[in-house]
Amino acid sequence: MANSKYSYVKNFELPDPVLPDTFMLFRLDGHSFHRFTDVHGFEKPNDFRALELMDHAARSVMEEYPDIVLAFGESDEYSFLLKRSTSLYNRRESKIVSTLTSLFTSCYVLYWPKYFPNKPLQYPPSFDGRIVPYPAEKHIRDYFAWRQADTHVNNLYNATFWALVQQGGQTTAEAHATLRGTFSKDKHEILYSRFKINYNQLDARYRKGSILLREEEPENKKASKKAKPATRIVLLHCDIIKDDFWNERPTLLAD
Repeated sequence: MANSKYSYVKNFELPDPVLPDTFMLFRLDGHSFHRFTDVHGFEKPNDFRALELMDHAARSVMEEYPDIVLAFGESDEYSFLLKRSTSLYNRRESKIVSTLTSLFTSCYVLYWPKYFPNKPLQYPPSFDGRIVPYPAEKHIRDYFAWRQADTHVNNLYNATFWALVQQGGQTTAEAHATLRGTFSKDKHEILYSRFKINYNQLDARYRKGSILLREEEPENKKASKKAKPATRIVLLHCDIIKDDFWNERPTLLAD
């Protein structure tokens, strides 16, 4: 069948390799998740169960694809960094995007009952994905700094907004009006002066997002010296913007 008269149609399938010797950053986002969270009654401003579910799905993707060395998640999005030398699917962009997006989505659905045992899915969630190639380590560090800064900005706003609604008795329109034109220090002041909430003491998962990375297992004395060190995927909620995170992991971007 490979040489049938119809095989010419394959000529219309154009190659789409990602530029070689670049880091591939794969990012996915929930599609129309405002509606999804409303229909499924997510807690505001943060639903711990939903964030754990996102982390679980992301970990499953990393377990399936060892070339993913680092991931960062917040809200309904996750970013995955593939090492510079990866040849996954011959670096075909459409293949990588479609496969990783579908795997993440199926894992999200598969593990939903674990985190929401009393809330059956009302309709299937969906995620969209894209790949951006970055040529230098600086770009990768700045990308993850950007996403963590976004996590902070969004969470500070949402924490203040929902405090005004849930504890302050404001309507959503009134809360938006109260926060219009405010700066970070203003939101901190509203949270503490009105509701006795110290933002910096909120769960780091909410303020800093989730970081998944591979770390070497403690050395096994019986293992062969030539064997590649075993790794495990660890979940962190720490600062990824400052140099400390990267200085402590000098080989993270080496490949």
